[in-house]
Formats: sequence, structure tokens, C-alpha cells
Amino acid sequence: MAKVLTLGEIMLRLSVGDGVRLADASVLAANYGGAEANVAVSLAQFGHTAAFASVVPENPLGDGAVRHLSRFGVDCSRVLRGGARLGTYYLEEGVGARGSQATYDRAGSSFAAVDACPWDLDELFGDADLLHISGVTPAVSPTWRVIAPAVVRGAVERGVRVSYDVNFRAKLWSWDACMEVFLELLPYISVLSAGIGDVQSALGLERTAWDEGALSDAYTRLFEAAPLLETVYSTCRVVHSSSSNDLTGYLMTRGGALVHSRTHRIEPIVDRVGGGDAFAAGVLHGVLSGWDAQRTIEFGCAAGALKHTVAGDCNRFTAAEVEQFLHSGADVAR
Repeated sequence: MAKVLTLGEIMLRLSVGDGVRLADASVLAANYGGAEANVAVSLAQFGHTAAFASVVPENPLGDGAVRHLSRFGVDCSRVLRGGARLGTYYLEEGVGARGSQATYDRAGSSFAAVDACPWDLDELFGDADLLHISGVTPAVSPTWRVIAPAVVRGAVERGVRVSYDVNFRAKLWSWDACMEVFLELLPYISVLSAGIGDVQSALGLERTAWDEGALSDAYTRLFEAAPLLETVYSTCRVVHSSSSNDLTGYLMTRGGALVHSRTHRIEPIVDRVGGGDAFAAGVLHGVLSGWDAQRTIEFGCAAGALKHTVAGDCNRFTAAEVEQFLHSGADVAR
């Protein structure tokens, strides 16, 4: 199995239940999560050596974040302690035609407040095989807008492959800023999660409606622009309601054709947050295991679909459980 380092901010998530508006909430359910932390949890569940790098405060909430990750087998030796507070976000869960809403309270967090890269890069990467980072990290602060690309370049200089998830968050920064960073990082990326709009915007292509042909064309152009790129992937999600979605995964490798997974009808959805991170981790598991494109995207999409069935940010399924789901679906496992 591979040794993977993920880097980003872990936050406290406070959620209200179905049918309750955040402004009216009297009870909040607490979980810990964040894009890169969620990927680390999944990869550890899949049997990889997964480490997470971040900065959390020296207080009970920081302790809770570290315990959360450690409970799932994530190496937290690169999680630094300091700063004033743990970033927080509030989730108002959607019902029917009303989608979920996230409200961030992360300004001035221990992670966001760093004024320079807090790690020595040689020590940070150690013997890692792959670094996973997402577009959320450079969006956190102007300082991280500088640090994140430097860390990515440092990884490649040390022979570490880079996995990047564009993961645009409109409440954190602008689309143009996100695309600017994406283009800056593109020469260093080996494994990429990017939708058709991400690729068309970044490469200055005509923005077209989604279809498989347009996605294949965009990905083909992407390989021409990205010398280290090995694999690019994304999902197509059809939203029937906040509790009923169809999910299909798409993946292309350099020199290969676009492949897609079976379509999963997810109904009812228990918790959609973190589904993309579980999908990314599932694809990374296939890439790191040397699987072919079809097996990789089937496993990745199944992992993403399963995440929708459990509460909280992170996936709690092993590789064997994902494989079992692929073979038996909703049937009783006896």
C-alpha cells in the first residue's frame, strides 16, 4: 500500500437536523471534517498509510480533531498545535427542493492565521509517495494562496506525486482566483479531480453544455497542457431532490479513452457533505493500487455513493465493504 500525505484545514462541523433552520436551532450535532482530512480518513480505511498535515489550537477542540483522525488510523504527527481557534462551519441540511447551506466561521483560525509555511518540506514529505491537496487550501487566506503552490512544487522536486481536487468554494474566493491557482498548479499535478467547467475555463476553451463527448475533448486538451498528468476524473450528478441523486463517475488516463462507472441512484441521502472527498479517495485507491481505469472509476463512484448513506463528513467504509457494495448493492449481506 502507498504512503499518502494530505494537507489542509480540519474544522468543527455543527449541523441542524432535517426541517430545522439554522437561525431556529436549539440543538447542533458536532462532527469534524475538511476536504483533505476526509480523504486521509478514507485512504486509511482502505489500507494505505495516510498522514494529515494541518494546524489546530492547543485546546479541547484541537484535541477532538486529532482524536477524530487518529481513531480512523490517520497519522497526525504533522498536525501542529497553536493559534487561537479551530475553524467552524454550520450546516443547515436541505429537504426536498431546498438544498443544504454551509455557513463558515473560519476567519482567524489556527490554520488560516499562519504567516509562513510551518513545516520543513523535507520533514513534511518524508517518504511519502503522494501529496493530496484541494483548492480549498489556497482559498483559506492570502498566505495560503502563496504557501499551497510552494508546497506542491516542493513535493514534485522531492519525487512526490501530486493529487489535486479543484473543489471550488464560492463562499471562500472568486472563480477567477480559483482558476488562476489551478493553472499555476497544473504543470505539477499527476492525479486531478476537475469537472468540465473547470477545464474549459482554465484552458480558455468554449464553455459548452455537459455531455460525454465534450468532457472527453476537454480532458484530451488537458493532457496536452499538463505534462505530468496521469489521471483526471469527475462526477456527473443528477439532482432529483436534496435526498435523491443519481451519481456517475468519469475518468480518463493519458492515452486512454474516457470511461464511466455505473450510475448509482442514492435515495434517501443521509448526508451529502464529503461525498466528493470519498469519491476522490476511492479513485486514488485505484490509482495507487495500479488498477485499470474501469475498475478505478467503479470503485471511486461506489465509495462516493456509500458516503451519502452515513452522517458526518468522512467515509467510514473499508475497501472490502466498498467491493461488497459493488457486488451486492442494497441486498442483505449474510
